[in-house]
Amino acid sequence: MKLYYHPLSGHAHRAHLFASLLGLQHDVVEVDLKAGAHKLPEFLAMNPFGQVPVLDDNGTIVSDSNAILVYLAKKAGRNEWLPEDAVSAAAVQRWLSVAAGEVAYGPAAARLITVFGAKFSPEEVIGRAHTLLGRLESQLAGRQWLVGGRPTIADVALYSYVARAPEGNVDLSSYPNVKAFLRRIEALPGFVPFAETPAGLSAVA
Repeated sequence: MKLYYHPLSGHAHRAHLFASLLGLQHDVVEVDLKAGAHKLPEFLAMNPFGQVPVLDDNGTIVSDSNAILVYLAKKAGRNEWLPEDAVSAAAVQRWLSVAAGEVAYGPAAARLITVFGAKFSPEEVIGRAHTLLGRLESQLAGRQWLVGGRPTIADVALYSYVARAPEGNVDLSSYPNVKAFLRRIEALPGFVPFAETPAGLSAVA
């Protein structure tokens, strides 16, 4: 099993983290985004969208980070990470949509400005990030995980970009429930950290 990724991509970290939490043996193959390796024909043959991560499971190709989470949970038969009952499955899917929407256009986009030089409006994306964080803070009041009483792929999907939100000048200090949630994920067996960059609020003084 090979995972094509980039160390500064939260989407790629999401997939790498979950494979590690499951204890799945996998080789990590770094894609040189700066050199345009994700636009080469051999990479586009795996993912026509030219994005990391991509999972190659002995010839079965899965692209999109959330799709990889679903695939790995199903492949490993780990229903605790992706519940089968209708209510819990729908709740997990809801948070996967948040990861692809509000997270991508909030804290992830804010980090793209400081780490990669993206041309988004800082005020707009930081505002979106705080709206999301406020909702997460409320969701996590009195509970440890987003869905049910144990971690699921919903938690994994949100972790990377929320954990590195300060790199995009998004302050987490007003969200104690969110910060405690991040620490719980980091305490899980098999956790692998997401690379830190000295950007935004994380910059070295």
